[in-house]
Amino acid sequence: MHPETLGALIRALGVPNIPGRVVALHQHVLELPAPVVADALGYHHHTTTRAAAQITTLTRHVTGPRARRPSGWAPTRDS
Repeated sequence: MHPETLGALIRALGVPNIPGRVVALHQHVLELPAPVVADALGYHHHTTTRAAAQITTLTRHVTGPRARRPSGWAPTRDS
């Protein structure tokens, strides 16, 4: 099936494809250097470098105090 045909079918079902692509790109740059991801997936190296920088910025915001865990969850080392 041609990618444009598949994309049209997915959009017709109401499934957003852009957020999934962004998340997949972020996951790749977490695991591999940004230039390697750019070469492998056909992105420009600026795009993958920007994605890696966004992840670094986001992880700084997430490292604050943890919220309480719902009852029934196993305790962690820091709780």
